[in-house]
Amino acid sequence: MTISPAAIVDPNAYVDSNVTIWAGTTVRESARIGSGTTIGISAYVGPGAVIGKDCKIQNGAYVYEPAVVGDGVFIGPRAVFTNDRFPRAINPDGSRKTADDWEPVGVTVRFGASIGAGAICVAPVTIGTWATVAAGAVVVADVPDYALVAGVPAKRIGWIGRAGRMLVRDGSEWVCPVTNDRFVEDMAGTTITPVRT
Repeated sequence: MTISPAAIVDPNAYVDSNVTIWAGTTVRESARIGSGTTIGISAYVGPGAVIGKDCKIQNGAYVYEPAVVGDGVFIGPRAVFTNDRFPRAINPDGSRKTADDWEPVGVTVRFGASIGAGAICVAPVTIGTWATVAAGAVVVADVPDYALVAGVPAKRIGWIGRAGRMLVRDGSEWVCPVTNDRFVEDMAGTTITPVRT
């Protein structure tokens, strides 16, 4: 385990083996960081957030609680996971909001997914297995497995495989040009399912 002396890791956070945490990063109480994960410079992991194993969280990414990040997830620099559906600093009567005045909602990211630089995931949303959120996208709805989404608000612009490459149509199937994994799309064109990987 390598934790920079310039990082702040709460003693009540659980940090597994072989984790690297760089300078300026804050890991709050009750957060869980899985084995083999690397967290870059000046990142933030909120209280109770869960980060899986073998993840890569780049510089300046903010993962607010109660986010749940699966194994093998990439979170690009300056990506943000929000946690407040109705953000306000004060209540309708003008009094300052406290922790009791709101209910945090989280972002869930499934196995192997990637979140591009500067992307914002507006909770509550789920990013599917092996999905990719393009740099600068603003995600306001769930992202299906293997989907590539981009834009503001993010919309699906294609399908993507485990190697991070766009799938190409081959007859009635979609194929990854790197791994040769094959997929079939549902009739509505909203989900894709592996047939051979």
